[in-house]
Amino acid sequence: MANINDFKLVNKYSKDYFKNIKTNNKINESQNKRLGFYLLILECVTGNPNMDELQDTIIDTEFCNLVYNEQNNDYGIDAVYIDEEQKIIKLFNFKFRENFKKNRGQKEGNILDSSKFLMKLNSGNFDGVDSRTRKKLERIQSHFDSEEIWKTELYLVSNDNIALSADNNTINDFKDVYDIIVKPITLDDVVSYISERPDDLSAEFIIDSNSVLTYEENPLESQKSYLVKLPLSTLVRITCSDPEKRKNKSMSDISDLRNVQLELGVLYDNVRGYLGNTKFNKRILDTLKEDPSKFFMYNNGITITAQNIIMQSINGRKKYSCKIEGFQVVNGGQSLRTIYEYKKEDFNETNLATAEVLVRLFKTEFDEELTNNIAEYTNSQNAISAVDLKSISNLQIQIEKYLESENILYIRKAGNVKPKDKVFTYRITMERLAQIIYSYNKFPDRSTNQKSQLFEKYYDDIFPKDNIDFDFYIKLINLYKSVEDAYEKSKYKSYNQKYLYVIFLKGLYKEEPVNKFIDVIESTLKEYKKDENLSDARKLIQKGFKELLFDKAKSHFEF
Repeated sequence: MANINDFKLVNKYSKDYFKNIKTNNKINESQNKRLGFYLLILECVTGNPNMDELQDTIIDTEFCNLVYNEQNNDYGIDAVYIDEEQKIIKLFNFKFRENFKKNRGQKEGNILDSSKFLMKLNSGNFDGVDSRTRKKLERIQSHFDSEEIWKTELYLVSNDNIALSADNNTINDFKDVYDIIVKPITLDDVVSYISERPDDLSAEFIIDSNSVLTYEENPLESQKSYLVKLPLSTLVRITCSDPEKRKNKSMSDISDLRNVQLELGVLYDNVRGYLGNTKFNKRILDTLKEDPSKFFMYNNGITITAQNIIMQSINGRKKYSCKIEGFQVVNGGQSLRTIYEYKKEDFNETNLATAEVLVRLFKTEFDEELTNNIAEYTNSQNAISAVDLKSISNLQIQIEKYLESENILYIRKAGNVKPKDKVFTYRITMERLAQIIYSYNKFPDRSTNQKSQLFEKYYDDIFPKDNIDFDFYIKLINLYKSVEDAYEKSKYKSYNQKYLYVIFLKGLYKEEPVNKFIDVIESTLKEYKKDENLSDARKLIQKGFKELLFDKAKSHFEF
């Protein structure tokens, strides 16, 4: 259970996240924490690190009043995030507490408050609904009316300590009436998301000698790696959050593992999940429950890298005593989470002792490049998104380190925790940098309408291995910052798609000022397909708009 220091840590992060909110208004410190908490949670749950996109999801009445000076009735839902790729509508109800109370829990009233939004949605009548809320309702309704299958999730979020019980009658009624999945999130969940990597995790275990295979890349070297067959009970023990249990290699009472939690730090170098995307593999759960002896054959196994592996034969060479120091699970994180979920739902000592898993132990010492390569290549064989896969590549980690030296926080993936006591002047995501580079390279349309391809089809064009220029990336980021500032000071509505078109024009006409590009873009938006009922956002993703803008720019500027 979380404590007062965890509560303070979340407050600290919330204040930091508030700095990403775009507003010209002065907002007091207590409100800073609360509004920043919204962004922190939205990133936790959605896995989207782009703060401007997350801010657009918020319809909370007080947020709109404080940030935009607008009146907006939220009908009990504070944010609406629509995941077009996964076909999931995520609704959020936030409760932020100013003070910590150890035994305080979530209230049923939070669910009932959300019902006003759902009833309005079911009625289909949005007359009199304020603009921000109405747009979300209309967009959800259009998806419900389509031929596609959409899921709806309601996140009840608070910095309380105790979540609503999963078998709460009100939650069950909501599931039945509104066809909605209710997911409570409390302080423990948030702390697990923002937890920093522990210092050099270590663990010890004893294994039969016939359950170990040794691998040597070079027989003349002492560095060895191992394939071991571990009981799941041992795997749970060495990956739990209790350091004493991790070191207790002689533990025989499996019941002592009933209440242990996964040490999330072991997943730090893995393609780490986020709060809203903790998927448990049903086949793994079924195998553990029904046929645990077959688990070894059905599972792909776990890959662990360690700074040091000490393997010593004992008991007349019939067993090995193993100590792993500075270790991380770099592949098999979903399997590990699912094993812990099984332990939580149906703790069966016999099954945990019977089921075994293949564990690959690679000694990488302090070679970060080797560790990152093992993570990238082993995960590339799994169903993992290209963005997540590239986020652990050596190139992206090098970019992160270089930008950090220039006080720029580079977010490779949701959940990146900034270094302690480090002050950054700017924050940019890996996806946003890719969009900026590709827009400068004459593809602002693809940068927004083919975002999923930026880290697949177009990746080598955007980040060519043999032509990486970190200083050029710094210049582009600074250019993007200046475009943001100029657009926000202009009379026009500003957002990322427009900024990327300014970057595109700047790549063509390097000597022209940003303000001139803004005027040309806005006049082209008015002219392009003016007889059709198209939003500016829809126009900006079309190749025809880019071609018209290119022609108009030629008449205004000289190469």
